[in-house]
Amino acid sequence: MEFQREVIVIGNAVQIRYYGIIIVFAMLVAATVASRLAKRDGRDPDHVWGALTWAIIPAIILARLWFVLFPPASLLEEGIDTAWFFQNFFDTQRGAIAIWSGGLSIFGAVIGGLLGGYIYFRRNKLAMGPWLDIAGVALPLGQAIGRWANFVNQELYGSVTTMPWGITIDNGHRVTPYNSLVEYPVATTLFHPLFLYESLWNLLAFIVLLNIFQKQRSRLLKGDIFLLYLLQYSVIRFLLEFVRVEVAYIPGTTINSSQAICVIAFLIAGGLFLYRHRSGAPQPTSTSTADVNRTEV
Repeated sequence: MEFQREVIVIGNAVQIRYYGIIIVFAMLVAATVASRLAKRDGRDPDHVWGALTWAIIPAIILARLWFVLFPPASLLEEGIDTAWFFQNFFDTQRGAIAIWSGGLSIFGAVIGGLLGGYIYFRRNKLAMGPWLDIAGVALPLGQAIGRWANFVNQELYGSVTTMPWGITIDNGHRVTPYNSLVEYPVATTLFHPLFLYESLWNLLAFIVLLNIFQKQRSRLLKGDIFLLYLLQYSVIRFLLEFVRVEVAYIPGTTINSSQAICVIAFLIAGGLFLYRHRSGAPQPTSTSTADVNRTEV
């Protein structure tokens, strides 16, 4: 057994990637927290694990599909675009199927996970609102942990910095123009650790949303906490994209695809939040275990 930067090599054929280990660990931690929140809220925690089993596959598929549809500019420079991914679908190193090499989008993961969860809750005749709130608390914790998978793969880094917390990036993982070792020597060039910035932000978001879930829900409608999750993540991701060097654009444009979806998500989530709390709308009611078996809106 050999331990390398990105993989554990067993024998001559088996490789276990730290990226996958970290992502799975992040999902299990987030699901465990979600199940405990559900239990404290008087709901059956088994539904968290049931929904997770339905969410995993579509989350992975859409996370990879989003990356394939909006590949970063560095790949486009190499001639690797959406068409290339599908033409080399089964290439185990860089093809569309090679999820173990990185290239999973949080936007696709959230959409796919929501789709899987929606199907599960509909099949079990459960209202989405309360469960979305639980997800809105647990998701940022999972993201905070999962972002360290990007550190292992030396991805999700920003521009050059002189800050003491900057990180080094191997030349093989750099994008233009930072792959010039004359201008940017490996030993002395530091980059903004965007994965760390987002991880810390998500940890803070988890703490704040958990506090709201535990103490402020009586002032909110079911589903509001999930909308707050979307709002806060849209803001931080939009801002971090200005520092990120490996940017993905909407095909045929110079529009940052991540910033575009952040703006859309922010407007939709913010609009829904304001609409639900408009003058004359139904007022929030306190949450209790008495409504668990009641049809909820």
